[in-house]
Amino acid sequence: MSQKFIKKLNSNPRSMAYGKYFARAIYDKTFVGTKQLADFIQTQASVKRSDVVAVLDELGAAMKHFFEMGQKVKLEGIGIFKVGFSSIGTDKPEDLGAQNITTRRVLFAPESVRVVTGVNHRADGTVAQKFAVAKNLVKDIVFEEAKEYADTETSSTNQQGGGNGNG
Repeated sequence: MSQKFIKKLNSNPRSMAYGKYFARAIYDKTFVGTKQLADFIQTQASVKRSDVVAVLDELGAAMKHFFEMGQKVKLEGIGIFKVGFSSIGTDKPEDLGAQNITTRRVLFAPESVRVVTGVNHRADGTVAQKFAVAKNLVKDIVFEEAKEYADTETSSTNQQGGGNGNG
């Protein structure tokens, strides 16, 4: 299997990337739910489906508990979750308080590792390694153009969530 994408034209005239095409991810119309996830985990580990469901059901409550304490949650092999928010700006710091916070959200940073991609030979004779950061959850994903959406290849859209071509 692979992650499918379609080609979308950036039609935002204020964008520096106006007129360029970008890959935009497309997804199945259904979500993988807790029970389906538990079924898969059961086949990969020596844990019963009902136990996996019980743990996953409690995960949200546990994360909420630690978020309320102002902590980040790190799930090894997955990544770090933390609370983020937006606020209304004020002219003076003494006017800023919790009442100015408007939007709450959960931020996620996937676990990543540094991978050696090569070496640099310096003029002084020393060698330095070149690194790239690989996100464990997505580093092995194969991308494939979705042929069933071929009629939308030249469609125009503002690039919301579709990337900007910078990686």
